[in-house]
Amino acid sequence: MRSTTLLALLALVLLYLVSGALVFQALEQPHEQQAQWELGEVREKFLRAHPCVSDQELGLFIKEVADALGGGADPETNSTSNSSHSTWDLGSAFFFSGTIITTIGYGNVALRTDAGRLFCIFYALVGIPLFGILLAGVGDRLGSSLRRGIGHIEAIFLKWHVPPELVRVLSAMLFLLIGCLLFVLTPTFVFCYMEDWSKLEAIYFVIVTLTTVGFGDYVAGADPKQDYPAYQPLVWFWILLGLAYFASVLTTIGNWLRVVSRRTRAE
Repeated sequence: MRSTTLLALLALVLLYLVSGALVFQALEQPHEQQAQWELGEVREKFLRAHPCVSDQELGLFIKEVADALGGGADPETNSTSNSSHSTWDLGSAFFFSGTIITTIGYGNVALRTDAGRLFCIFYALVGIPLFGILLAGVGDRLGSSLRRGIGHIEAIFLKWHVPPELVRVLSAMLFLLIGCLLFVLTPTFVFCYMEDWSKLEAIYFVIVTLTTVGFGDYVAGADPKQDYPAYQPLVWFWILLGLAYFASVLTTIGNWLRVVSRRTRAE
């Protein structure tokens, strides 16, 4: 890539980042300020109703509660003896391990021990390349299977004397449509049912997950009321197939761009 092209691409990315920052700031900052104001109102109301509690004591209590919630505590449970839910049961721990090697890293659950953090360093260094190899293999098989199926449909179109250029466009659209139906639309409705999310929340989670952004504000199976042990491991296998599909799409786009680039240089 030439220096001028690289600089132009860098400028475009920076412009994209700045524009995104301005939009997110305009959309989210008023909500943040409103939430902060409401917290202040609740705090003042509590202090007026309980004059024996000082402002410093309440602030310390809020901080301790926030730390406990960050450590995976359930605010609806008054005692550890009356709940079997654990953030680190086998299914949840498997899902957490999966978020490490897929580099999603939701952040809703974090390691709290030095031993856990030390293990995570080596686990990620080995697991991420290992998952990359698996992803490439699954993506290749998945893409080949979809392309073979679409190839049969292309043959039917060609028998109907549809122009080859139009057949290629239709096959590309069909490839995207089938993938979106299998790995985006269907999981959206599954998460709506399993998690009691709205359609917007579910598709937001699906896209944030399959793009490996992983904010962690919505995580499948994180609700303590979710009592299916195999649920989160199944979600991880969906993530594997979904990432493999998107990797296959990106590979196809990359191959197409390389062909166009060769043709341009040849001309």
